[in-house]
Amino acid sequence: MTEDGFLPPEEFPHDSEALVRWLTTLVRNREYGTLAALRRTGAPTDAHIRAGWYGGDRQRRVFEQVAGLFALYHQGRAVPAYGFGSVGAAAARIGDGTGRGPRNPGAQRLMERVVASRRVPWRHLQHTVVRLRAGGQPPPSWAQLTEDLVRWNDRTARVAYRWSVDFHAPPGRGRDRRPPEPTAKDGAA
Repeated sequence: MTEDGFLPPEEFPHDSEALVRWLTTLVRNREYGTLAALRRTGAPTDAHIRAGWYGGDRQRRVFEQVAGLFALYHQGRAVPAYGFGSVGAAAARIGDGTGRGPRNPGAQRLMERVVASRRVPWRHLQHTVVRLRAGGQPPPSWAQLTEDLVRWNDRTARVAYRWSVDFHAPPGRGRDRRPPEPTAKDGAA
């Protein structure tokens, strides 16, 4: 009990899977206005606030920002992309005929900026999502991205290190293996 005799409120936990379910429903239902609102920066929109509720009491900002990245990737798309792998694995798919991932100087520089950040590198993550979208490459797993960013400053999680390892992993060593496509049972339509 608190000093005033009331029980402290229970902390509302975050739920990254529920966020992804909501976001993919927006794409499937072609709710382009809500997705456009999520892409807006500056003052939070009603859509940002709704996305933030999935973040619980402590992770509201992370969930709002991830929803914005999701909406940026899905601009003009009618089919949701759940993504797979970490941001490092996704960045390894960035590139062109001169090379992808570590063999592409632009992807290499981008990944160096992402993993060097002490704070969540929102601007560089946005650039990563834009590069993936422009290159027709799948995004990272949105749920995993959310969980990774929740733990960005947790030294035991070593998120930036794991992303770097995934980026530099040789082909066939896990980073480029896709999970099975979602089925109707998994929530895909």
